[in-house]
Amino acid sequence: MKTINSIATLIAFATSSLACGGCYGPTTHVEHVRHVKRMQPSASNASYGPTRELEWGQLNFLHTTDTHGWLEGHLKEGNYGADWGDFVSFSKYMKQKAREIGVDLLLVDTGDLHDGAGLSDATTPDGAVSNNVFEKVDYDLLTIGNHELYVAEVAYQTFSQFSKFWGDKYLTSNVQILNNETNEWEFIGQKYKYFTTEHGLRIMAFGVLFDFKGNANISKVIHADTLVAQDWFQDAVNYTEPVDLFLVLGHNPARVDQSSGSTFGIIHDAIRKAHPRTPVQFFGGHSHIRDFAVLDDSTTSLESGRYCETLGWLSMSGFTKCSSGWRSTSNPKGVPNPSRKATVNSTSPYKYARRYLDWNRATFDFHAVSGKHEASFDTPLGEETTSAITTYREQLNLNKIYGCAPQSYCMTCTDFNSTGNIYPLLANALATVVVNETRKEIPRYIIANTGSIRFDLYKGPFTYDDFFIVSPFTDVFMYVPDVPCSLASSVLGRLNKAGANEKRNLGYMPIERDICVDPITAPLGARDVFDHVHSDAAVTRRQVVDLVAGYTTKDDFGTDGDDTAHSEIPHYSVPDFFQGEGGFDEGGCSGTADLIFLDFIQSDVLAILGSGYSASDVGYYINSTFTTRDYLPLFVEQSDLFQSGMPNCTTS
Repeated sequence: MKTINSIATLIAFATSSLACGGCYGPTTHVEHVRHVKRMQPSASNASYGPTRELEWGQLNFLHTTDTHGWLEGHLKEGNYGADWGDFVSFSKYMKQKAREIGVDLLLVDTGDLHDGAGLSDATTPDGAVSNNVFEKVDYDLLTIGNHELYVAEVAYQTFSQFSKFWGDKYLTSNVQILNNETNEWEFIGQKYKYFTTEHGLRIMAFGVLFDFKGNANISKVIHADTLVAQDWFQDAVNYTEPVDLFLVLGHNPARVDQSSGSTFGIIHDAIRKAHPRTPVQFFGGHSHIRDFAVLDDSTTSLESGRYCETLGWLSMSGFTKCSSGWRSTSNPKGVPNPSRKATVNSTSPYKYARRYLDWNRATFDFHAVSGKHEASFDTPLGEETTSAITTYREQLNLNKIYGCAPQSYCMTCTDFNSTGNIYPLLANALATVVVNETRKEIPRYIIANTGSIRFDLYKGPFTYDDFFIVSPFTDVFMYVPDVPCSLASSVLGRLNKAGANEKRNLGYMPIERDICVDPITAPLGARDVFDHVHSDAAVTRRQVVDLVAGYTTKDDFGTDGDDTAHSEIPHYSVPDFFQGEGGFDEGGCSGTADLIFLDFIQSDVLAILGSGYSASDVGYYINSTFTTRDYLPLFVEQSDLFQSGMPNCTTS
């Protein structure tokens, strides 16, 4: 469903249009107006925002991760309505403020730029436009995600274009690619970077992807236990120059435990063998949650959500001129400073603060100008980036409306079988439109995985953009014909009842279960707060009436990390698979049925069916091009449920 006619034209347009101020776009769109709602034309702003300033330390970070192409922001959600142009302006202001108060600020990103929204996914290859927009932010360090590695074309794009743009800022310590010109394995980015900040801190940085196994065969992921034993890594850890901080960016869950799959623990232990006291700072991703974990008294790990919903903030102080290369003030004046030790009994000099910022104009405006209305943080480049996104969306037809959703359908905020849950709707869609016309009279079970659904479906216009937002993956429908009903009807339950260890080894997830769900209510609620209660953890907020539903996070520093207060979103578990059923009469399935499933679970389905079935029994149910991205849009176009609100569809 790629609709772009000339990717080269769009990339040329991006390069020229963003090269100078005010050189394209409607005059009214780039005219400076104080506190005008930039964003995208159809986006709404948050109804309220933060009420307290950020804590600024000697070293500060702004962190993004798992943006997955959401650079236009969330057009239907005010909490996250800012676009990438707003972030361009905000990040520039924050860099300026850091210099004014005499501290360092680093912008970091931990990968996964594809598979999630039309701006990244409606082009060939993915990212042809969105990468160019992404590059307008002045990042200091970046690393790779697993979604840069699934498709060979995207992996080569990352190697030959994206990595080259960022140069030594792009770190891929354990990810290599087969150079198709030299036929040699090369690191996609740099293995490490040693650098000195503006104010003298000497940092050794790495970029580490979790032990990912689903990459295209032209790429190679070196497992963490192998990585830390390699000579170059040991040489970097034992560098000949002084190191004041080890900085590890990773597309890796921030929390180190057996269930997370994070390899940060291996990296941490390898560094600690050589440097027992040097601070180590991790920035994670992949699991799509807000989280802050304490690894030891001078090591913490931050993860900053997903989909341009969260901008992470971390600050730390404790560097001295005697023990480090620090050349500025001990703590910036006139702003709050970090005040928490990592652990209650810490003898380390370092103090920390973390915050999860909602991605909206109200948040950016508050922290950019501190509530003072005589200034705005908008910059020419930010405004031009916003305009470019609008133009790209128009050229890609992302605003084209195919139907009108009569209500919102969520993935996990209601019970799996309720009318407000998206999966009963999708089961109906599977049954209605996944039909081989030559076999439509034959009963059929159609099995799909819940992980193929990426996001909630919101009330109002269902656009071309929503094709990618709700279900960006392109898994093909396969089938085994004429399976006895008693056997065919048992497959769904047996797939869902696979034990935890078995699920970990099965190949049926198109991603490593990225936890692609709604903002989870207190995702760490089952954990106790780290081993103490911080006496200064409670920050008084102005009470906000009628809180909007959103993130309510609990992490190792407690429950005050969310920059804006929200009410909790209920969270219900979902199974790994669901199914649609079609072609049955009132008596149900009594003879045989076609068993339809997605291509990547073929081996698991055959194993359940037993020795009487093999790959020779499997074929395309419709054809090789009809995929999981196609069935919901087709259902929307055919369904009275979605067409009754046309053509004047609104979100109200």
